[in-house]
Amino acid sequence: MKQAKVRLYVEHPLGQGQSVPLERDQAHYLFGVMRMGVGDPVLLFNGVDGEWRCAVAEAGKRGGVLVCEEQTKPLQMPPDLWLMFAPIKKARTDFIVEKAAEMGAAKIMPVQTAFTNSERIRQDRLQAHAVEAAEQCGGTFVPEVRDLQKLERVLAEWPEDRQLMFCDEAEVGSAKRLGAAEGGKWAILIGPEGGFSEAERAKLHAHPQAHVVALGPRILRADTAAVAAMTLWQQALGDWA
Repeated sequence: MKQAKVRLYVEHPLGQGQSVPLERDQAHYLFGVMRMGVGDPVLLFNGVDGEWRCAVAEAGKRGGVLVCEEQTKPLQMPPDLWLMFAPIKKARTDFIVEKAAEMGAAKIMPVQTAFTNSERIRQDRLQAHAVEAAEQCGGTFVPEVRDLQKLERVLAEWPEDRQLMFCDEAEVGSAKRLGAAEGGKWAILIGPEGGFSEAERAKLHAHPQAHVVALGPRILRADTAAVAAMTLWQQALGDWA
């Protein structure tokens, strides 16, 4: 059996014998770029039905059809973890979204803080980066990337059953760690390049669900901090434990 070399995310039901129509860009990639043809295998996932091995049934310049043959992976859901971060420069924001998708965030939430450099984002572009990351890392789930929201509003509407890991750069070098916290619903909050304001820091320290932590003895860049925080959380409370 020929090995599938391409993996795609589709917004279409997957199941035994299911026909899956391709969008124009997908068809161009498979048949124009990858030079695939009828009978060639492709792996598909949709974030709901797991991963399926499919075969090309129709191949054209502007479209095509794949047919599902067998499930190769069941749906693997990530822990119920939100990653909240203040957007930074474009390439580094892209990096945060990609790594969050790879490392098992269930939702990615850009937030606007007092010192956030960017006042808006391209939510559709960041969502596409999350899809690409899931395609490349073998994931079967794609996290939702939310549009930019003000941190103040997010905290005002905070659910009582969700814990918050607040990564405070002012605690650098301290002994504050995640400790023996319980699993369940969590969020991680990473600040902007300029750090949190004193008012934001006071509000977060007083938040009833907040767990204030330090990420080691050095102040990390925002994109590095996101990866470090997710690694610590996953090892302590997530599906790496």
